[in-house]
Amino acid sequence: MAETILKLEHIRKELELSKDIRQTIIPNLSLEIKAGEFVAITGPSGSGKSTLLYIIGGLDKPSQGKVWIDGEEITEKKEADMNRIRNEKIGFIYQFHFLLPEFSALENVSMPMMINGRRSRKEIKERAMHLLDLVEMQNKYTNKPSQLSGGQQQRVAIARALANEPKVLLGDEPTGNLDSRSAKNVYQLFDRLNRELNQTVIVVTHDEEFANRAGRRINLVDGKIESDLQLRKPAESAA
Repeated sequence: MAETILKLEHIRKELELSKDIRQTIIPNLSLEIKAGEFVAITGPSGSGKSTLLYIIGGLDKPSQGKVWIDGEEITEKKEADMNRIRNEKIGFIYQFHFLLPEFSALENVSMPMMINGRRSRKEIKERAMHLLDLVEMQNKYTNKPSQLSGGQQQRVAIARALANEPKVLLGDEPTGNLDSRSAKNVYQLFDRLNRELNQTVIVVTHDEEFANRAGRRINLVDGKIESDLQLRKPAESAA
C-alpha cells in the first residue's frame, strides 16, 4: 500500500480584512494524499482551491491546523527551512511559466539544481537534458523562452519543476493560458509522468477535461470538500 505523501489536519485559513472583520476561506479541512496519486482539485472561483494549493506547498500558512509533506511537518517551519523543503520536495507549475527570459531552456531547467548544490555541473547538464527529452523538448536546449510557443514554454517549466526529483508536483491552472492543442499535450504529459514515473501530481484546475483525466477529483465549495471521487487507481497499483 502506498505511503501517505501529504497530510492536512483541521486546516483553517482566515484573512483579516480589517481590525474587526475576518473572512474565512477554509473553515476546517482534513485531507490525505498517497504517493503516486494524480489529484485534481476543482470548484468555483473563490472556493479556496489556490489557497489550499499554496498551503500544501508551504507558500502560505494556515491560521490553524497542521500540514505534513513526506512525513515532515511544515506548518511552523521558518522561511529558510521552507526554501530548502520547496527546493528538494516540491515542484511548482503555474498558469504562467515564469521562465527566466535571458536564459536558454537548458539553463532554466538547471537553475533549481544549481541552487540545491548536490550535483556537479556535468550532472546538472546531463539531468537537464534528460528532463527536456522527457517532455519532448530535445531539439530546444538552446532556445530562449521568446523562441518557444506557449505550450513549449510550459513543457520547459514542467521539466524545471522536476529537476530535483520532487516528492510532489503541484500545478496551479497549468493549462489556463494555453490553446486547446497545447493544453491537450500538457494533459498527456502529466498523465505520463504519473503513470510511468509514479510522480505524485496535485493540480488546481477549472479545466473539466484535465480534471477528468486525473485519478482522483476533489471538488471544493466554500473551502469545504463537497466531493472526493476516485476516478482510477493510483499509478503504483495500476495494471
